[in-house]
Amino acid sequence: MNQTKVESEPPAYNYYDYSDWYSNNLEPTKPPKEVILPCDPTADDKLFHICMASISLVMILILAVLTRRKRLCQGFSKGSSSVLSPCNFLNQTQNKGLAMAVFGLIFSKLSVLVLAADPLPFCKDTPASIKEYMKIISIFYYPLLYYPLLACGTLQSKPGYALGSLLSLSHIGVMIWQKFDCPKTPELYKYYTLLASLPQLACLAFLCIQYPLLFVKGDDTGEDLDNSYYKDYVKSILKKKKSSNSNTSIADKPKLTERISDGIKSYIYTAEKEFQFPLKLAISTFVSFVAIYQVALLLVILVIPTLHIVRAGIDENIAFLLLGFNIVLSDDRLEVVQIVIYYTWCLEVCYLCALTLSCLVSLIMLMRSMIIHRSNLKGLYKGDIYNVYNCQKAIRPSKPGIVCWMGFTGYQAAVISLGMVIQTVVFFICFLFLVFLIIIPILYGQNLILFQIAAKAWPIWVTLILVVALQHVTAKFAFVKKDAGTRDLNNRGSLFLLTYLFFLVNIMVGLIAAIWRMVITALFNVIHLCRMDISLINRAAESYDPAYRYYAHYLKVEVSQCHPVMKAFCALLLQSAQQGGSAGQKICDAEEGIQMVQQEKRQNKVTNSRQNRARWQLLYTLVNNPSLLGSRKHFQLQSSDSLVNGALNRNTKEGSKKDPAKSVETAATAAAN
Repeated sequence: MNQTKVESEPPAYNYYDYSDWYSNNLEPTKPPKEVILPCDPTADDKLFHICMASISLVMILILAVLTRRKRLCQGFSKGSSSVLSPCNFLNQTQNKGLAMAVFGLIFSKLSVLVLAADPLPFCKDTPASIKEYMKIISIFYYPLLYYPLLACGTLQSKPGYALGSLLSLSHIGVMIWQKFDCPKTPELYKYYTLLASLPQLACLAFLCIQYPLLFVKGDDTGEDLDNSYYKDYVKSILKKKKSSNSNTSIADKPKLTERISDGIKSYIYTAEKEFQFPLKLAISTFVSFVAIYQVALLLVILVIPTLHIVRAGIDENIAFLLLGFNIVLSDDRLEVVQIVIYYTWCLEVCYLCALTLSCLVSLIMLMRSMIIHRSNLKGLYKGDIYNVYNCQKAIRPSKPGIVCWMGFTGYQAAVISLGMVIQTVVFFICFLFLVFLIIIPILYGQNLILFQIAAKAWPIWVTLILVVALQHVTAKFAFVKKDAGTRDLNNRGSLFLLTYLFFLVNIMVGLIAAIWRMVITALFNVIHLCRMDISLINRAAESYDPAYRYYAHYLKVEVSQCHPVMKAFCALLLQSAQQGGSAGQKICDAEEGIQMVQQEKRQNKVTNSRQNRARWQLLYTLVNNPSLLGSRKHFQLQSSDSLVNGALNRNTKEGSKKDPAKSVETAATAAAN
């Protein structure tokens, strides 16, 4: 009777027998998994929101009563300060810190709600069927909850600052209490909620410091037109600039190091004393910084812990898994485990490098956008419309312009968030290509697939390089001649012959150039995706770019309503009117309007010259103010082609037939009526 001999070793390339042998001889140890249980803080979130919503409503009512009493006592109120107006977004000189902090607080809170199990704090264990509806309600609830934090600073009064201090201290106190009670949560990552709430804590801490300071020192900004910023801006643009030496020679051109330093400085934003950003641009910039942090945190939390779990669970079973796909990394199973762990670590490094590069690129592009914003605003203030828009446009509000102006901050946050995600994915693919196809094969001398393909095609590459080099050399030395300071073609017969001979080779060169063009265009668009101040398509079709269209309309509204020269001129007119009141003019009750009292018959020459100058300044302002275009009887008769940016175009036929003096007189009469 023949007895079969039982082999102690498993048969080669038998996955099932090999795994059974392995499972019987080895017992891999897995690291214990930490289980995070749901945590309920002692400061109940539902009770806190019910109390804070009630307190906020009471504060709004108190502020409304105080504001109404102040108006009744003073007879009139300057500006548009009201409980129903969060802040004057067209005021460039007001305190921007409060508005920036509140907007950053709202964005940080709403960014966490995207993945929250309970969007609203009033109901726990939200059913999946109504969770999306709860998220929509929360989008409106949290701005209303934090609205009093912004309204308390808008009224510019001591009671408002006191109520704002109490409200901000209550918010930050309860939030810190909850984070100390429950620093770990089971959502995504144990510390995700804590890390995501850091911008909220920072914004609330700023409000807790800013409101007491305003209560003690008061707001020194005052009214918009009373601020000296507009006068300083006019003085800065009227200063005589140093004339550059026109006799500079070619040797005086900047050196390479100077050009490099200038290029680096063009991406580093430095504040200017005589120029202040509009409020909405400042809010958009701060919200963009918060968006970069929130998106980067979310991208790290979604990927890195998963890679750590995968790397910790790798054991010798991975050798049999790879063997099932005919992948043999090594004969030693322990070495296979080390190789796979090393590759997983390289994968994590590539992802972190891609995310870091995406954050740096977003920050650099954001600073570059701030520089371009300032340049565009200065250009439009000076009337340089063509260089900003590449065409002649009317700088006045419009229906789509108002919509884009209202949503500009939200558009900017959304664009930069999506841009960071796409940048991270593209950069991650590029780093994988660089590490696994170039760096690791060179270090270990194995799997040189890319280099082997390039080595087999070396005759083609050498031919293409030689042909391109020959074309450049012959174009420089043989086919161009200089004669009396001009250039012309030379050796035309040889030029035509080479053009014919290199036809097929230039097809291959053109194919490589087309691929390179596609790569460069994709990288450029990915890098600049988070910017709204430039269009990602051709300038002739830039109106089809939604982000750039929003930005262009935003600039129109901002420049037409917040021109610093116009505001400085209006401030001078108001100042001259107040100074002339003692000489025979006075301001009566505002409810009945500002009534001018006739001056005495005997007036000296100084008073007459002051009045004439003020009248001509007022006339010039009324005629050239685009916002008063609809109230002019004479200008209403003109066609749309004869109006450029709110001013009469004298080059048109209708405008040329009119007498300029008569036009000004008629416009002044219509404005006075």
